[in-house]
Amino acid sequence: MKTWMMLLCVCTFACRGVLADTKRVHVFVALADNEHQGIAKVPAKIGNGDDAANNLYWGTTDGFKSVFGRSKAWKLEKTEENLSAEILERRRYRHASEDCVLVAEAWRGKNIHECMNAFFANLRGRRSDLTAFIGHNGLMDAPAAVEPLDEAVTTDAVILCCLSASWFRTHLAALKVRPVLTTEQFMYPGSFLLRDALDVWLRGGTRAEIRMAAAKAYATNQKIPVKAAAGVFTKLE
Repeated sequence: MKTWMMLLCVCTFACRGVLADTKRVHVFVALADNEHQGIAKVPAKIGNGDDAANNLYWGTTDGFKSVFGRSKAWKLEKTEENLSAEILERRRYRHASEDCVLVAEAWRGKNIHECMNAFFANLRGRRSDLTAFIGHNGLMDAPAAVEPLDEAVTTDAVILCCLSASWFRTHLAALKVRPVLTTEQFMYPGSFLLRDALDVWLRGGTRAEIRMAAAKAYATNQKIPVKAAAGVFTKLE
């Protein structure tokens, strides 16, 4: 009996260890919204911040749902819709070969600031190993305050919006966050950038390698030279 109890304890401890090693990624997508955001106007169908299915940053070809839906590396586990007035859809994926779970949320366009505050709260709480924001740079429309954090353990962030390096720098520093992909120019935050960046991040690649993976993906999408595409992203190391 004692032997079985000891084995049970060992197995329980081992399982907890495996679960603890699972990498967690959380993606906050603020839907494009012609009416409520200071964005360059896009066609009405893809700029409707209340319609996730057709939105530029979620349902179109380069939107999160479509990009990760086509991916062979990420397997969809669960979909939830209309979780709240602000969150229109949440999707959970598991990586096919790496021990990683990804949760992505589509936030209503007019609630971009609530989305950004949730992004910062996720970073502050160290709830994920990597937290990503995709959409319009809402800090250009209204400021967001974060309280400095006294935390020794860091966490990673990807911020795919225009000029994110300069606009988010003080926020990330206050929260003691390590940026792994940010931007230097006005740009198009297609989710293919996050997909390719995560491929490198999951295998332990450097920030320079993550930047080049994003640059190559951006060059292909925008049909520009890789050197020009690389200038879109911050040299972080």
